[in-house]
Amino acid sequence: MATASHAPPTLITSVQRALRLLEAAASHRDGAPAKQLAREAGIPLPTAYHLLRTLTHEGYLRREKGVFVLGAAVGLLAVAGTVQNRRSKLEESLQHWRDALGVPVYFAHYREGEIDLVAVADSPYAPAVAEWANFRETGHAHAVGQCLLSQLDAAALGDHLDRHPVQPVTRYSVPDRRALRERLAATGRMQPVIERQEYALGTVCAAIPITVGSSAAAMAISLPLHQEERLLPAIEQLRKGVGELLNTLAFSISI
Repeated sequence: MATASHAPPTLITSVQRALRLLEAAASHRDGAPAKQLAREAGIPLPTAYHLLRTLTHEGYLRREKGVFVLGAAVGLLAVAGTVQNRRSKLEESLQHWRDALGVPVYFAHYREGEIDLVAVADSPYAPAVAEWANFRETGHAHAVGQCLLSQLDAAALGDHLDRHPVQPVTRYSVPDRRALRERLAATGRMQPVIERQEYALGTVCAAIPITVGSSAAAMAISLPLHQEERLLPAIEQLRKGVGELLNTLAFSISI
């Protein structure tokens, strides 16, 4: 009968042991020495020393006066987890409205001087509009962009249009800067913005503004031109229900 051999630790085993050491360190607000952490994690002391050195080098632990405490990198992991959780909640909300309305649903906000399409929920039966012209540069030509631009003050709008000049994207697009300003000025506060074939031929879109603090945000839907009669009822249903999503959408502003 062959003698059982002890295989060297695998990469997965090393990761598991490192996580146990982090958990042990997290349970001591004022830190703990290597021997105590090794004992609590159930890890041989030589192995613990090696992993503690690695975790310290990578910033997950700090060694202060002979004890180990959590490092700054652990905080970054927590922030990343929070951001991912917020994004998941937003995506779940968009998927809910995609299924309820039977249309693709978009969420975007205006961030650092640019239009940022954060998330889209679509399906094979209700595909999203393909980005055939740069979405950020053509905000004047689609409902999401017009909705966001209508929420900017005069200085911010002027700055945006200086960087992204108004040029027709299709034969239905606003022809110039003056025409765009007139359209934006005529947009009613908190009213849907409707766009017909201005960004993509054969497509109609509608967007609603969402105010979260001082940030400009918008949700939008799109439909094929031959289903245009569904556009207004669907965006109105979304507008009435969007209040339920404000907490989730507020989270997403920081994504």
